[in-house]
Amino acid sequence: MKDWLKVALVATAAMVTFAISGCSVNPVTGKNQLSIISPQQEIAIGEKNYSPSRQSQGGDYYLDPALQSYISGVGKKLAAVSDRPNLPYEFVVLNNRVPNAWALPGGKIAINTGLLVLLDDEAQLAAVLGHEIVHAAARHGATQMTSGTLANIGLIAVGAAVQGQPGEQLYGMASQMGTAAWMAKYGRDDELESDYYGMSYMAKAGYDVQGAVELQETFVELSKSRQTDFLSGLFASHPPSVQRVEANKLRVADFASGQRYRQQYQTAIAQLIKDEPAYAAEKLAIKALADDEPSLAIKHLDRAVALQPAEAQFWLLRGQAWTMLDKPSNAEKSYSTAIGKNKVVYSPYLARGILRYERGDKVAAKADLKQSYKLLPTAKASYYLGELALINKEYQQANGYFQQAAQDRGELGNQSREKIQQVNLELRPQSFLAFSQAVSNKGALLISVVNTSPRAMRSIVLQISGPADQSGYTAAKTINITKDLQSGQQVTINTGLSYFLPNQQAARYRIAAQSAKLVE
Repeated sequence: MKDWLKVALVATAAMVTFAISGCSVNPVTGKNQLSIISPQQEIAIGEKNYSPSRQSQGGDYYLDPALQSYISGVGKKLAAVSDRPNLPYEFVVLNNRVPNAWALPGGKIAINTGLLVLLDDEAQLAAVLGHEIVHAAARHGATQMTSGTLANIGLIAVGAAVQGQPGEQLYGMASQMGTAAWMAKYGRDDELESDYYGMSYMAKAGYDVQGAVELQETFVELSKSRQTDFLSGLFASHPPSVQRVEANKLRVADFASGQRYRQQYQTAIAQLIKDEPAYAAEKLAIKALADDEPSLAIKHLDRAVALQPAEAQFWLLRGQAWTMLDKPSNAEKSYSTAIGKNKVVYSPYLARGILRYERGDKVAAKADLKQSYKLLPTAKASYYLGELALINKEYQQANGYFQQAAQDRGELGNQSREKIQQVNLELRPQSFLAFSQAVSNKGALLISVVNTSPRAMRSIVLQISGPADQSGYTAAKTINITKDLQSGQQVTINTGLSYFLPNQQAARYRIAAQSAKLVE
């Protein structure tokens, strides 16, 4: 049996064994479920990804701190009556107009401003948060990661067999899957389960569970209109259905009537309601930018800023519009204003950093890009930081940044891979040397060396080793090429190692380039 097949079979057996041992009890339903992620690992993954997930989706809403406190209070009230009340729950409002809410493993939960303005009272809010709490309490994220990881069983299993640590290998791969693993579309059973037990949490916390029915009815109606924001937001991860509405209606009879707290809720979201015209103007500006009409976008943003001057996002968009109009000074001022409004979100730092880089202000660009990268290590920030490191001849740093940027699936990723080749040339020029072997007419071993790089090389050191003879002796020799080898140039060297060498034996000699230097 071939070695690779043995490894695959051993690894698959290890995976099956691990899958069997990975069965756990759902803390909410009491049913057995498969999870390769322990509760401790689950919490660690949620904590690790909570800040990056929030950054990538607009950052925390900051214009009304009282709203953050209010939402957190409602969430903790529900979490206290959940089946896992001791999870380190956190609840935040995101500065994002797309109607959405999500939960990371371990109880890290977020709700967008775009969803809050569509709710009518605290009972409906409790329906949303209770639903998300169940996703966390029932470990739906962990089981999603398990399913996603096991889907790549061949790759993972071989890796596990090589490392000899199947549990750690699987956990490592699962934790690297990113938020897509648990923020992807939930299965029908997970959604019904979260609705079912979420209503129970609502009732225990004193809320009217009718709010859950109304919430799903609203979502079903909105889904019929096929609004882009909804289809790309809440409905992508929590698809509504008539079945869910009917299931919720049947559950209502199981509970006594509770509180709605409408006035309390309306007071909490008063700032959001007041700012709706400003965000409506922002939406028109975003469309104008997409239609390549930056002047029109600025007109809409003038109105948005007049209505709510403290919103950093409006100034960020103004910077983009000025950039499109080739007004870099105006653009930089807008980005700086955005940073002044909100210093803890990555996007204006990134935009200003790129602008400063392109204007030649490399020192200021580096400071902005590093701050952006610290808040959220995006491919763009990685790429430009790599460029700056390359300019400063900090090749190891440049390689690290370009390796991260190369994960981008678009043109930026392609550019980053080209840069990696450039960095590798600086770090390991010898890796760009190609070799071939031959035998002279006198039976001597000849090697041909070709410089495949775009730069000339010198001080090339080669190590040549041959096969062991019957006595165990191995012929070896170090050869120094002192002359410059130009790009594309080939040189043939008589090694002096063997005479009367059969042709077929030449290929058994191994050639390695130990070192080389680029000609400046």
